[in-house]
Amino acid sequence: MTSTITTRGPGVRTDRRRTVRVGPFSGVVRTRQLLLPVVALVVLVLVSAVSLGRGDYPIGLGDVLRTLVGLGDPTQQFIVTELRAPRIVVGVLVGLALGLSGALIQTFARNPLASPDTLGINAGASAAAVGVIVLGGGSGAAAGLLGGLGLPLAALLGGLLVALLIFALAWRGGVDGYRLVLVGVGLSAVGFALVDWLLTRSDITEAAAATVWLTGSLNARTWDQAWPLGLALAVLLPVALALSRQLGVLQFGDDTARALGVRVGATQAVVVLVSVALAAAAVAAAGPVQFVALVVPQVAVRLAGGSRPPLLASALLGAVLVVGADLLARTVLPVALPVGIVTAVVGAPYLLWLLVRGRRSITA
Repeated sequence: MTSTITTRGPGVRTDRRRTVRVGPFSGVVRTRQLLLPVVALVVLVLVSAVSLGRGDYPIGLGDVLRTLVGLGDPTQQFIVTELRAPRIVVGVLVGLALGLSGALIQTFARNPLASPDTLGINAGASAAAVGVIVLGGGSGAAAGLLGGLGLPLAALLGGLLVALLIFALAWRGGVDGYRLVLVGVGLSAVGFALVDWLLTRSDITEAAAATVWLTGSLNARTWDQAWPLGLALAVLLPVALALSRQLGVLQFGDDTARALGVRVGATQAVVVLVSVALAAAAVAAAGPVQFVALVVPQVAVRLAGGSRPPLLASALLGAVLVVGADLLARTVLPVALPVGIVTAVVGAPYLLWLLVRGRRSITA
């Protein structure tokens, strides 16, 4: 059963909301919040199809779609499914993971500056992964053991360690959003300093491999990177969406959340664990693709309306940004660049704008 409520804000702006009732449950859903994920999904499919057709051997959009359903010729089938599809799929999955991780952290911290980039989670995951690259290239039992663990587990452990340090240093009877960001910035500097030290301890081959990985790149990605990240999303995405109600209640403060029956400590722990796992899995697959988790949730909340970043829309817009940035880096720019450089060029000015906007609101 549904009913529609139309509210008018200042001026002529109209916000249509729909009350949905299913048995004993009911909720209010804004029309824009329903439309945004659908539009983002359509744009993602189109951008991915265009990206699959661009390269040294151009393939038309119609031929790409026919190839994807098994009607293309053998040459097109090989190029699309074996050479280009793994790169695009990894880009989509990385964008989904980072967009969702950023939305979770920003909602939890109630701070638009909170993200895996600024909180040092990416730095911790990067330090652990570079340690595996450097030490795994050596000899001996320790190097063999680290190499066997692989990048995903190392990145996850590094991100979790930084998350635990952030909570230990930022906790003062609760978690303040700005204290969380300040502690995260400091730990991020420590993590990247550790990365630099590891690079100085490596030989030239290992340093080159780690440096390329650290820029955030989809080059030479195969199904070996896609499957673990896809499995991680299959587990973590439903968990994140199931936390949506608790996240909405946490926005009103810990005391209000407890009064409404939310187990604050357990919910916070699950949110942090899911967001860190998503960011670490993305870092393990493609390196630290910067600013996606910072920018996308804020864009999503402005497009959808509401008081917090929508989780599903943030994930889909993150995928659009990563795949679109990779397409731009491969086909439009005169020199092919890693996708992380393009997202950094887009995200850095946005970060500066957020800082200036926050300073003006404080001094006003």
